Amino acid sequence: MSSAPGPPAADATALAEHFAFGANWRRFLERVDESRIAAAEASLRRLLALDQTPRPLAGRRFLDAGCGSGLFSLAASRLGGVVVGFDFDPQSVACTRELQRRFGGDWPVKEGSVLDADFLASLGVFDIVYSWGVLHHTGAMWQAVSRVSGCVASGGDFALALYNDQGPLSERWRAIKQGYQRVPRLARTPYVAAIGAGYFGWRAARKLLGRAGERPLAAALAADDARGMSRWHDLVDWVGGWPFEVATPEVVVERLGQLGFESRLVFDVGDRHGCNEFLFRKVAEQPGGTVPDAQAIGSQATAPEASP
Repeated sequence: MSSAPGPPAADATALAEHFAFGANWRRFLERVDESRIAAAEASLRRLLALDQTPRPLAGRRFLDAGCGSGLFSLAASRLGGVVVGFDFDPQSVACTRELQRRFGGDWPVKEGSVLDADFLASLGVFDIVYSWGVLHHTGAMWQAVSRVSGCVASGGDFALALYNDQGPLSERWRAIKQGYQRVPRLARTPYVAAIGAGYFGWRAARKLLGRAGERPLAAALAADDARGMSRWHDLVDWVGGWPFEVATPEVVVERLGQLGFESRLVFDVGDRHGCNEFLFRKVAEQPGGTVPDAQAIGSQATAPEASP
């Protein structure tokens, strides 16, 4: 298999060139409740292959790289993890701190970039590094993957989710996201609503034609996903999220193998929209400075629907 081409040139440290993820997650914070936190905990148990004990992360250092709303930092903390969270967007940092105030928790929350090697080195290494739907929005995805992977301790786990490469369909989403950047700010909410109506309307119509009793369009738009997130706020993220890069599962496994990781689980969305999810383990160097070849040991087409 061949590796994907390098990332497009981009100034990935200029916040003004990025979608305002933090502002979107601050609005989402109004909807966070115990049921969403429980869903986030269940999502972590699934992706990290955790047992059903009350605190399966007890004593394990957990880095939330690109913490966003802070929901998964909170979930990891409740599962016993020794959590550190950080985000590039100061509004996301503020959102996470507000989540701590409302629901309890005192883990460190820092402002920093996944592309800043000195910042990442200052954090140390962790038993688990978690970065869901973040690294493909940096403008330098493979560089971000490589640098964040350096925060994983030997024998530790790296859990991440990246946009699936769907060829022409991914290019269509690239055009949609670029369109969001071009429309006037006051027109962005109607733009998102129009894209959402088209996307969910098409899905609802296809389901209704095939099976009676499916949820109508309004219910589909209002529904929440299996990770405890809000469908509307995810849609804003999907439509506006820029920069934007994609990769097939095979390329991700190959790239991480080159970095010294073996694949433990791959949740592949197949031909559906969304993010493929991965769980990798950092393997110790063998005599002579080599690492074992990466090999996927689990693959399931059951990933929760996520951003296209």
